Amino acid sequence: MSDLKNFMMIFRFEPNPAYQPTQEELNEQHQQWGAFIGNLAITEKLVSTNQLGFNGRQLNSDLSVTEGINLVGGQTLGGNMIVRGQSIDEALEMAKGCPILNMGGTVEVRDILPM
Repeated sequence: MSDLKNFMMIFRFEPNPAYQPTQEELNEQHQQWGAFIGNLAITEKLVSTNQLGFNGRQLNSDLSVTEGINLVGGQTLGGNMIVRGQSIDEALEMAKGCPILNMGGTVEVRDILPM
């Protein structure tokens, strides 16, 4: 198993402050994410995962601070996950089960370079 590499899944979506999901929808989303993460954990492919909140500040190169989260093309980062696999294609296959896709979001899969 030493030939396995780490890959990062980066989750992006378009926030919609006008839409507030019902409790039933939230429960369904939690179940979908739990199943997705759980399946990766059971197969020993999950290394770590993080969900990002909606409060943030950006530190600019001139050391000024901008309030809020960064939106690019209307999308923001929702979180990330590090998975273990033999290739980026395997990691991409894992990403196909990600619940963010059901919300119209995207999953970017990147290799991780050791520092």
